[in-house]
Amino acid sequence: MTARMLYTVCRVLAALTVIPFHEAGHALAAWLLGDPTAKQQGRLSLNPFRHFDLLGTLCMIFAGVGWAKPVSTDPRNFKNPKWGMALTALAGPAANLILAYISMVLWKVLYYWAPVNDVTIFAALFLQYLVYMDVSLAVFNLIPVPPLDGSRILLAVLPERIYFGMMRYERVIMIILLAAVWGGFLDTPLSLMNDVVWDLMDAGTGYIDHIAYAAYYASIGAVI
Repeated sequence: MTARMLYTVCRVLAALTVIPFHEAGHALAAWLLGDPTAKQQGRLSLNPFRHFDLLGTLCMIFAGVGWAKPVSTDPRNFKNPKWGMALTALAGPAANLILAYISMVLWKVLYYWAPVNDVTIFAALFLQYLVYMDVSLAVFNLIPVPPLDGSRILLAVLPERIYFGMMRYERVIMIILLAAVWGGFLDTPLSLMNDVVWDLMDAGTGYIDHIAYAAYYASIGAVI
């Protein structure tokens, strides 16, 4: 397998993991909060074909940001509709950040202790893409404009008149947002936010680095 093919396969597999994890996070939160709509529609699943949107998946693979079929919710099933919708929206990015953290832990374990061969090289590259795509998807979706998850979270803090006034222009805002992404206008702010989250993940898994360094110095009889 050529290097380019290896990178492409890892990106595709990562996208097919990251996107359903995000959508299943929404479905799980909605179900736990009292709304079974998404679960009844089969969206409480990590099967990527349950959530598949061709254009959104291709954008995730080649542009680093993408989307899936929206998860349906019925606010009437929540005890508190505002907070139910906000928490359900937050659950998608939160699921991605949890998966990113676990992936970085496994990536560092492979880096320090796994033998170097074709299998571990592939696994490490896949985990690296998982972290990158999870962080990118979480950061992008937390932008507080419709139709992204960040806009749903605003429902809990904005007056309904202002919120639903914004939602009237959801499709127009989405087109403008995608044009801004594809035109590169959001590259710098998104890159900065991704770097901040990546650094936080790296710091949060720093204990693995300390364990690896301690084991190395102990093996050569050095005192640290």
